[in-house]
Amino acid sequence: MNRLNLFAPDVRENPYPFYAELRRSSPVCQVDPNGMWVVTRYDDLLAAFKNTQVFSSAGMRVATEPPYLRRHNPLSGSMILADPPRHGALRGLANRAFSAAAVGSLEQHMRSTAARLADDLVRRRSADFIRDFASRAQISALARLIGFDPSLEERFERWTTDLVSVATISPEDHARLEEVRGTIDEMEQYMLDLLASRRRRGENDLVSDLLRSRNDGDGITDQDLISLLFLLLVAGLETATSLMTHMVLILARRPAWLDRLRAEPDLTPRFIEEVLRFEPPVHATVRLTLAETELGGVRLPAHAVVALLIGSGLRDETRFLDPDRFDPERRDQANLAFGHGAHFCLGVFLARTQARVVLDELVRRCSRIELRADRLEWNSVLNTRCPVALPIQVTPTSPGAARERPAVQPSW
Repeated sequence: MNRLNLFAPDVRENPYPFYAELRRSSPVCQVDPNGMWVVTRYDDLLAAFKNTQVFSSAGMRVATEPPYLRRHNPLSGSMILADPPRHGALRGLANRAFSAAAVGSLEQHMRSTAARLADDLVRRRSADFIRDFASRAQISALARLIGFDPSLEERFERWTTDLVSVATISPEDHARLEEVRGTIDEMEQYMLDLLASRRRRGENDLVSDLLRSRNDGDGITDQDLISLLFLLLVAGLETATSLMTHMVLILARRPAWLDRLRAEPDLTPRFIEEVLRFEPPVHATVRLTLAETELGGVRLPAHAVVALLIGSGLRDETRFLDPDRFDPERRDQANLAFGHGAHFCLGVFLARTQARVVLDELVRRCSRIELRADRLEWNSVLNTRCPVALPIQVTPTSPGAARERPAVQPSW
């Protein structure tokens, strides 16, 4: 029997029927590319997330720093590629970025940015939502939170695209590898200059806070700080953009929900939670087995590359009733969209806040959102599943409707 190829065009376009078949017949099995193992059932995913002694994150550093890259990649030193106890020290460092207080102080900035972008969208009537809205909204938020220069927006997008492509570049593609090496050089120099600038003159941002609070005996180096900044930019931009994009794509395909949200704004938090289940921003995450183990009744060898298919687990019919139906009113919303256990995503509050603010401002201004493409092109990245572009056209609400809808307060 031919192995499923996760990057085949029909699988990328709609992987969920393929995942359902795997859950039924081969819930833990090998697939292409490269014969990696996949885990597809909710309970098996939970078991793997909890067992950090066997399912190692640090073992997957080769994905961000393959030998043919021929240089250090600071992303490989970040907390998502660390196991306990090292992971705990790095996570403590990152906690400062995503505290409720830090995100709360950022909300008004996110709202004013979303309002400006939404006004521009309504004025133009059509746009690529990813390029013209989602990426710009998240870059603005990250720049404000961390202390990056927001005028470098296009550079940040290129950096992120290059960094997430490292694992998929062929060793023979020398020109592309040289481009990515140049990107890493450029990013690292920017981060070093940023640290030096904040040492000379502190600002009210995360970088300054990290430098002020770091103790000589805590073992945290400048390289650790740079790895954290790489992670915050790349992961923060990629996952939040994916969440906003799927949120708008769902509204375009299910226009009745735009009307419901306008009439019943208290449904907004539950709508966002269902988007997270239905199209999780982190579609898969990868581990390396440190020893032979059993999962889902299957023996996995030591040193096996294992993809935990979160997107499949959140459609598991043994955990969710009618899982392929988008239903914000469902009662079984508990999910793995932000991971589980030691690696539960620190950016969860920021992502939910950004989604809520963006949804508020779009629903306030748009009576209809229409998809302007017969077929979407999808990215070729294992960790996220997102269209490359999302061309949309919007119909404005009446001025009265735009004024009347209140901003929604979080309920999570």
